[in-house]
Amino acid sequence: MKMHVLTLFPEMFTAVTGSILGRAQEKGILEFQFINIRDFSKDKHKKADDYTFGGGPGLLMLAEPIFGALSHLGMEKSKAEREHVHKKLLYMSPRGKVLNQKKIETLAQEEEITILCGHYEGVDQRVLDYWEMEEVSIGDYVLTGGELAAMVLMDSVARLVPGVLPREGSAMEESIYSGLLEYPQYTKPREFCGMEVPEVLLGGNHKQIYLWRFEKALRLTKAVRPDLLEAFLRNREDFTKDERKVLEKVLK
Repeated sequence: MKMHVLTLFPEMFTAVTGSILGRAQEKGILEFQFINIRDFSKDKHKKADDYTFGGGPGLLMLAEPIFGALSHLGMEKSKAEREHVHKKLLYMSPRGKVLNQKKIETLAQEEEITILCGHYEGVDQRVLDYWEMEEVSIGDYVLTGGELAAMVLMDSVARLVPGVLPREGSAMEESIYSGLLEYPQYTKPREFCGMEVPEVLLGGNHKQIYLWRFEKALRLTKAVRPDLLEAFLRNREDFTKDERKVLEKVLK
């Protein structure tokens, strides 16, 4: 998968391309390209923003350098054209649809994703209209720029690309991938500050371990995210006899 990011601050993205994603890039599984929008400004001072028509606080990113950056990438103007070749063009925006697991899984199927990071008061609306951009939010709050939001999207999508995570299937076992919040986990030492690892995890009985984890995940989800538990129970019917016993205990 290729990921292109249009930003005023490409240096910020060293944080997301290290570790696991960096190794995936070295293996050719992922490919990152960070494009400085200022490089496409025709202003001698590489200006990329200006005051808004109609007045108001703050500055707005100019259309011209963003158009230049997208044209440099050979980006198709039409959303339909891009969908035909499995390319996504996204703008990180607090007014977009909120990113969720279903959307992340859909994006992970794309061959190429291009992300525009806004800054200041955002971007000239003509950028969004001309390029038929899809606006995506990571939550109902406002950041100073789209870079952090882009990193969240990149990391959550990239880890679902086959071969990115070191252990096959580990992506789908974690937290809400399974429909439930993740059960507690422990490592060495067995005792720390008077707290011991639950005995069931030390006995080597894989069935008991699974049922313990299943119960803990159910209880945590019930307490913290009852909406996820409701969806989990609605979407899954193939419980084993042992799982049903655990469910009855947790839900009573």
